[in-house]
Amino acid sequence: MRIPFVIVASLAIIWPWLPNASFAQQSTPAGAANPLPQAEASPDDIEGGKMFATTCGFCHQDGGRHAGRGPKLSKSERSDEYIIERIKKGKTGAMPAYGSVFSDGQIIAILAYIRGLDD
Repeated sequence: MRIPFVIVASLAIIWPWLPNASFAQQSTPAGAANPLPQAEASPDDIEGGKMFATTCGFCHQDGGRHAGRGPKLSKSERSDEYIIERIKKGKTGAMPAYGSVFSDGQIIAILAYIRGLDD
């Protein structure tokens, strides 16, 4: 339980010095059952890759390309909705919930980063 606290505390300290980046909406692939939520990134949001590296990279090794304490995320067959819910609600005993830490726009930015991963 200390690791999530340390991560959140670290983000709170370094957040003001991180560069701002806007998030471009990704188009939904043809045939997708449910489109991504229409959340927009605020000017305070940072790039998904940086958020992933500073928060998720400890468990999802090599930027999510390899399994570590958490599973490999590159080329995941899980739905966008599943990944968003897992980020928001976590998994008891395995992953902390980040729904109160990240805005919907930030979570969408992290999802976009995950979907852009190559092995």
